[in-house]
Amino acid sequence: MTTSMEKPSEPREPDLGKPSGGPGEGLPAQSPRALTRARRRRAAARFWRQYRTHRAGLVGLGVLAVIALLAVTAPLLVGADSQSVTDAPGGPMEAPSGEFPLGTDQFGRSLLALMLWGTRVSLTVGLLAAFLSVAIGTLVGITAGHFKGWYATVVMRVTDWFLVMPTLVLAIALATVLSRSVWTTILAIGVTTWPTTARLVRAQTLSVESRPYIERSRALGGGHGHIMSRHVLPNVMPLVLAQTTLVISTAILTEATLAFLGLSDPTIVSWGGLLQDAREAGAVSSGNWWYLAPPGLAIAVVALAFTLCGRAVESVLNPKLGVSR
Repeated sequence: MTTSMEKPSEPREPDLGKPSGGPGEGLPAQSPRALTRARRRRAAARFWRQYRTHRAGLVGLGVLAVIALLAVTAPLLVGADSQSVTDAPGGPMEAPSGEFPLGTDQFGRSLLALMLWGTRVSLTVGLLAAFLSVAIGTLVGITAGHFKGWYATVVMRVTDWFLVMPTLVLAIALATVLSRSVWTTILAIGVTTWPTTARLVRAQTLSVESRPYIERSRALGGGHGHIMSRHVLPNVMPLVLAQTTLVISTAILTEATLAFLGLSDPTIVSWGGLLQDAREAGAVSSGNWWYLAPPGLAIAVVALAFTLCGRAVESVLNPKLGVSR
């Protein structure tokens, strides 16, 4: 018999500062979409850190940013009336001066204002034509790499035919048959410059489809569309992104060539169209260099900037290339 009663133990309050369960218990569960967004943010941050180490790529990106800003703000800087032939502010073929820093064209319009307006058209045509070209090349490359047999043979023989034919000649032929417009130029460039992208994407597709997880996906019932869209496409996208930046410069050069040959819309101002106007006005024989130099230099600078960005992107996405910085 005990002489003193034992005091019952008081219930302990739970420690709210520590999780009571396993290592994953007590933490808020994240949705698959949130996890995907976080993974993409980390990948983008890692890509930018590596891209910043390429000085040439940064220079090209800075030049493109300035040119894009000028293209967007062109209506605010010069106004739409600067393209008018009847209300031209200066005389024909005036040399550069304080009023007209780049001189005037054959109608007396300011070449600086025309250059700014031409930036919008040249960049738009180059970007849209490059995206069309890369889209066609990616579709052809993935399907040719996935569906083997007669389909791949026929598609790749067509691709080889486009490769051996001069791209500029095909673009000129297509632009001659169709009506002259910006969309005709975009279509002519897009449907003639895709074969290189198609061959690169097909080679990458064959490499991806030889990996074991593709066989597991097929064994689990994954169809052709699932494998191409969920497994192959994400793995070839880095190559497609790098190829896009390189194709844009080619598209801008091709657009300038078509405009110089008079195969674009004559009512729209572009850099190639300015070169065509200068040739028709006799700027070469008369020595009016200010009519020829600005659009020619602009085309060269933009093409070089896109090439520098493309090489930097290619080096970041595939370090084995060893592209110089």
